[in-house]
Amino acid sequence: MAERKVRVRFAPSPTGALHIGGVRTALYNYLFARQHGGDMIFRIEDTDSHRFVPGAEEYIIESFKWLGIKFDEGVSFGGNYGPYRQSERRDIYKKYTKVLLDAGKAYIAFDTPEELDAKRQEIHNFQYDASTRMSMRNSLTMSKEEVDALIAEGKQYVVRFKIEPNEDVHVHDIIRGEVVINSSILDDKVLYKSADELPTYHLANIVDDHLMEISHVIRGEEWLPSAPLHVLLYRAFGWEDTMPEFAHLPLLLKPDGNGKLSKRDGDRLGFPVFPLEWHDPKTGEVSSGYRESGYLPEAVINFLALLGWNPGNDQEIMSLDELVKLFDLHRCSKAGAKFDYEKGKWFNHEYILLKSDEEIANLFLPILKEHGIETPMDKVVTVVGLMKGRVSFVKELWDTCKFFFVAPEEYDAKTVKKRWKEDSAERMTELAALLESLDDFSLEHQEEVVMKWIEDKGYHMGNIMNAFRLTLVGEGKGPHMFDITAVLGKEETIKRMRRAIEVLK
Repeated sequence: MAERKVRVRFAPSPTGALHIGGVRTALYNYLFARQHGGDMIFRIEDTDSHRFVPGAEEYIIESFKWLGIKFDEGVSFGGNYGPYRQSERRDIYKKYTKVLLDAGKAYIAFDTPEELDAKRQEIHNFQYDASTRMSMRNSLTMSKEEVDALIAEGKQYVVRFKIEPNEDVHVHDIIRGEVVINSSILDDKVLYKSADELPTYHLANIVDDHLMEISHVIRGEEWLPSAPLHVLLYRAFGWEDTMPEFAHLPLLLKPDGNGKLSKRDGDRLGFPVFPLEWHDPKTGEVSSGYRESGYLPEAVINFLALLGWNPGNDQEIMSLDELVKLFDLHRCSKAGAKFDYEKGKWFNHEYILLKSDEEIANLFLPILKEHGIETPMDKVVTVVGLMKGRVSFVKELWDTCKFFFVAPEEYDAKTVKKRWKEDSAERMTELAALLESLDDFSLEHQEEVVMKWIEDKGYHMGNIMNAFRLTLVGEGKGPHMFDITAVLGKEETIKRMRRAIEVLK
């Protein structure tokens, strides 16, 4: 048999913002497809019309655009296997529902919600299956005439999958190995509802995966319980030869304690769980996003890739291209992965260091503008080069290095108490005069002259430098002193020194 082309899909429901767990699932699908020269399909699963949220589909597409995950076909990308939106595929599902009914693999059921509730009261742990179906109102217990009459009357019904009991169903999973489930624990799942003429997830998924020639289904662990049902559906249609291979990914867990990562964890601990900021049209609630929180897309990708997979070496920093080369589904863990959001910040810091000073300066410019700073680009690039190693986010640069752009208005009391000595005003007056006399204000020349002056005078180096820093910065922080003066320039340096001497005396 010829080797199948790798075709994977990411199929979200447009019911709200895209959770970071969904992003990781899409990323693993993308890495797998790229590594095998395959295609990645973007399908929208919108058969549950009650849960549809306006704007969600556009939000999902925008998220992947920002992250750099590209689809080959699907909703808004085109392709030869469409339509890619399930709500536009009603007739296809109807046709395949009929195939199952005609083959006796499914049946029509008329039980009302009230009747089902009554059964649940009557039978502890009631399940609609081989042991109970013959006591219910369905096409297995009624004549064809009765069934046809009820349908003609417009009575609502569902189509249920007829599961044969006591059969071992084998699911081969790339990550988990052989999973065996006995069919008796499965219920006769609803596949189709006449009320809205739409299939349920189970039928739509199988039909779409088959018709779109999906070769591998890579999805979250929460779908593992439905895998045996999907295997049985493939068999019922006679599609065993085209059944995709399954890989169920480990869950993303809370950073602290047990359980699945939720939006509440993000709100509680102060980190985003969505790629972009989300404005809920129903509640008006705004949820933070990685983009708006100042994360670089490459850092988010790298961070997510390592939640539940490892490359088998100690490498942590990997570009998307490197991830494609190294990715291997067999190296995904079975156990859930704790969502270490502090590690996410660490990745962002590392990616800021990897970017050129020019790139970071361009990201910093809008923040400077917000604070009313108009300054030459070369100065911004120099400052970024000195300070980017001290931050995890570009937005933190302002607090870290605003003294390069704005003279201190006041002087930190603690630093003054500790660093401004009785003779500081006198020494700083001397130093200001010395600096003013320099024609060459380059970093190297300043340093040479000032160091010689301290030595010749027998002054205490620490006391001079600490007081000097306080006059320029307003507190005891910042890079090397002559890096600061070189950026500020002679005029600004002396102006700041004289003001500090005046204020601090």
